[in-house]
Amino acid sequence: MKGVNLEEIRDAIRNVADFPQPGILFRDITPILSDPRLFRQIIDALSEEANKFKPDKIVGIDARGFLFGAAVAYKLGVGLVPVRKRGKLPYKTIHYSYVLEYGKADVEMHLDAVQEGERVVLVDDLLATGGTSAAAAHLIRQLNGKVEAALFFIELVELGGRQHLVDVPVRTLIQF
Repeated sequence: MKGVNLEEIRDAIRNVADFPQPGILFRDITPILSDPRLFRQIIDALSEEANKFKPDKIVGIDARGFLFGAAVAYKLGVGLVPVRKRGKLPYKTIHYSYVLEYGKADVEMHLDAVQEGERVVLVDDLLATGGTSAAAAHLIRQLNGKVEAALFFIELVELGGRQHLVDVPVRTLIQF
């Protein structure tokens, strides 16, 4: 990835202990979001990778995946589809329930968000356990879309999220 300084980006990620609960080390990306040069590098790198899969749509996952997904979709000139927590979308939806690192969750997508045969790339800020991304992939397939790849800014390798996306190419910029 030309023009991307991954070491500088890694150094800008702030570690916050015991958030959102004791024992969790939270990787805070807000310093990167507030630095236009670093944020642009990440969007450029994710867009370059997404473009390899020739997507019709980008799916951004609630909530920080919207930040990255919207910018990538804009840069590639393709549509953006939000996958949201259940009860947040105003039109008819499909939903999927899954288990999180510390609880259970439901996500949803509009019933008409992905058309049959459309090529879709998932974009999110973080791959942890993989539950949310796998749920989003399930929704895309339920609408007969093709999940071409899943792209993440950060991957927490020790949590094994890739194991839930074995049939999807996974690309990450930074791994911890």
